Amino acid sequence: MANLAVEVAGVAFKNPIIPASGVFGYGREYEKLFPLSKLGGIATKGTTGQPRPGNPAPRIAETPSGMLNSVGLQNPGIDAFLERELPNLLTKDTVILANIAGSTIDECVSIAEKLDETDVHMIELNISCPNVKKGGAAFGVHCDSAEMITAAVRKATKKPLIVKLSPNVTSITDIAKAVESAGADAVSLINTLLGMRINIENRRPILRNNVGGMSGPAVFPIAVRMVWQTAQAVSIPVIGMGGVSSGADAIEMMMAGASAVQVGAAIFTDPYASVRIVDEMNDWLDSHNIASVQEIIGTVQPW
Repeated sequence: MANLAVEVAGVAFKNPIIPASGVFGYGREYEKLFPLSKLGGIATKGTTGQPRPGNPAPRIAETPSGMLNSVGLQNPGIDAFLERELPNLLTKDTVILANIAGSTIDECVSIAEKLDETDVHMIELNISCPNVKKGGAAFGVHCDSAEMITAAVRKATKKPLIVKLSPNVTSITDIAKAVESAGADAVSLINTLLGMRINIENRRPILRNNVGGMSGPAVFPIAVRMVWQTAQAVSIPVIGMGGVSSGADAIEMMMAGASAVQVGAAIFTDPYASVRIVDEMNDWLDSHNIASVQEIIGTVQPW
């Protein structure tokens, strides 16, 4: 058996595989299928300051080799998360990444302050949310706003801080360097790509929100490219995600420079995807006589 243990921002993971935020809920449904302790970590459903009902349906649509979603951060709010979900998650012998989001910097700071008083292992800050005080543009699409919200959350918590980056930008490496300079301990990427489908019979968008985030195997090459570029641009760890569906995909993502890998849309078609990927990674490493998964991180050799 290969050694699958990795470390991100000083936090030890038994293996590099983490179900991504928004696809795994709080793990309650999945622990009926397998022990959550088999996972390297769990990124929780995005949590906001107050409960959110999410966007009206339809809010998920299939696309070739992927899916669109506009769920809209449906969640019970930080207080309910702290009372009902986090205590249960912390008993599962795996790393818990609390994913947080907000429409203002103050909202994100308030959530981070509350999490700082808990035993959660890491905070993952989603900066793909619209900044309502600046015309609705996402925090993560400009270096100055990305740096500003990261710096504010950094001051609010001593927890290891991961910043989740949007691919809907001109230069993701510039955004990554901005959040690194503001105190991020790691970055995770990529979040979903903005997409749209139209029902040609009624000439309406398939999603009630008109547009949504695209994920799944179709975005994997884009994610690998962005992880590779970002890993070369920053000195903090990179957590890769975007279309990972197999152990081979996870190995490829780590060769591009990722220290750990999140799995998203694949879980919708295979609830066992995360644990299957762990096993497939181990088999690949064993077959190549590689003792530790850390030996492959960032080993791609560009032409």
